[in-house]
Amino acid sequence: MSYFADLTWNEWIKDIIDVAIVSYIIYKMILLVRGTKAVQLLKGIFVLVGTWAISTWFNLYTLKWLMNQMFTFGVVTVLIIFQPELRRALEQLGRGKLFSRTSVVERDVSDRINEIIKAIQYLAKRKIGALIVFERSTGLNDYIESGIQMESRTSSELLINLFIPNTPLHDGAVIIRGNQIMAAGCYLPLSENPFISKELGTRHRAGIGITEVCDAVSVIVSEETGQVSLAVGGMIVRDIKEESLISKLFEELNPNVKDKQPLTSKTPFWRKWRGGGQDG
Repeated sequence: MSYFADLTWNEWIKDIIDVAIVSYIIYKMILLVRGTKAVQLLKGIFVLVGTWAISTWFNLYTLKWLMNQMFTFGVVTVLIIFQPELRRALEQLGRGKLFSRTSVVERDVSDRINEIIKAIQYLAKRKIGALIVFERSTGLNDYIESGIQMESRTSSELLINLFIPNTPLHDGAVIIRGNQIMAAGCYLPLSENPFISKELGTRHRAGIGITEVCDAVSVIVSEETGQVSLAVGGMIVRDIKEESLISKLFEELNPNVKDKQPLTSKTPFWRKWRGGGQDG
């Protein structure tokens, strides 16, 4: 009896490991195709599989024969359709990154921040005022609805055009969710903190205010000085350097970073909103 019990236990462990490995591979495949055209193609494949299952269940011979014919040539078709995704998967596998838990997410965050930084550099150099808000766990739908909804992919060119002076959307906030610009020209709550420097205008007060009521992150470009500021949790650093801005944005926007450093006076490049410097 002990031998059979041990055998059953070993088989049970093997089954768990087998299912866990397959589940993880499927999960990585989903991450690989997420945000690509392959998602829509996968939906079509699921529809075909569902149709085949229905035809089998109800013995619909003609429909079942048609589905079988499609599946006969389906393997070759899938290889052709998913060629870009398969190639990318093999490249990542060769680099040892396919099973890295954070590689896809971190790449997306890095690409997004890269576009943001390019836009900020352009705007700051020309002293074009801007207010960019990043949504995190707390939804910003109420504020998105106050502006012009866009749902466009984040790009430096689009951000620059949105803030060009004397254009319809330049005088509001842009709200970004994930890798999409959700809306522009949005109205945000102004900070009610009485200790904020009188030098800060409406744009900066709105950038601070939205971070007081939720966990959003905002970047502000002054139209008077061209200085860039970053607000998180009701606190702001004024005239932040580019390296520090990139580092903090990556830390705050990357969901895989668990130990986020709060904004305090002990943080090397951070000052509270009472700090010095001039902003318009």
